[in-house]
Amino acid sequence: MSERGGAGVSVQRGVFGGQAVIEGVMMRGPQWMAIAVRRPDGEIAVHREEVRSLMQRYPVLRLPILRGMVAMVEALTLGISALMFSANQSMPEDEQLSRGEMTVTTVVGFAFAIALFVVAPTLLTNYVKALSVTPMVTHVVEGALRLGLFIGYLVAISLMKDIQRVFQYHGAEHKVINAYEAGDELTVENVRRHSREHKRCGTSFLLYVVVISILIFSLINVESVWLRVVARIGMLPLVAGVAYEWIRIAGRHDNALVNALSRPGMWLQGLTTREPDDSQIEVAIASFETARGHGLPG
Repeated sequence: MSERGGAGVSVQRGVFGGQAVIEGVMMRGPQWMAIAVRRPDGEIAVHREEVRSLMQRYPVLRLPILRGMVAMVEALTLGISALMFSANQSMPEDEQLSRGEMTVTTVVGFAFAIALFVVAPTLLTNYVKALSVTPMVTHVVEGALRLGLFIGYLVAISLMKDIQRVFQYHGAEHKVINAYEAGDELTVENVRRHSREHKRCGTSFLLYVVVISILIFSLINVESVWLRVVARIGMLPLVAGVAYEWIRIAGRHDNALVNALSRPGMWLQGLTTREPDDSQIEVAIASFETARGHGLPG
């Protein structure tokens, strides 16, 4: 993930990031957000919007940690738009989703994620706490449960045929970003030979959210299990902000230590990316070129 999600690239050429959607890819650049989707008739539908981060309007939001919280909210907001556009491209007009319906779906999904990865490990660890083990052991067990659930979830969804296609577009997104970062012309042939891994991938971000949560959640040790649950949910923005700062560091430095610490996230991308075919690479290129303002109408 870059500073916006998916893979990304910084330096003078601009910051780009994105995510895979249904039969397509969303890319965001400094000025534009673009979504390219392969329609059932084989054509590529492209949508673009001008975007301006709150961090541009309010400099205080660029402070470390805080900027990560803002970036997470903005990524979720753009993600809803991207998913709605991609889903509607494959549906008859009378069955298309409204923004309200997509928002509800997203909220339900977010609530499910909190229940599975935050609430469930805390409740399960309460049985360990009853064995009178030290608080540190309890926190380690809770973290291990959370990490196991996260990896198990990725393994499970990676077996689903429809999700595998989304993961192919995820791989295409990374390949395009890597080709751009390398300075290559964005052709299918050039993009195809690049890696589908990227240090700033959203998969890596989520992994470090889980790992960092073990450390930050250990700062709060209360007897009531439900107070612990509330405290952990309340601390999620802080956890995300710290993980965001690590992703920024990883993306801006190329040395042995940073690369070693980034490697677990890269390994995990083996579950969330697949090798794309040429038609999927074409979609990712179309999205990226639109996001950087090439070939825009008007």
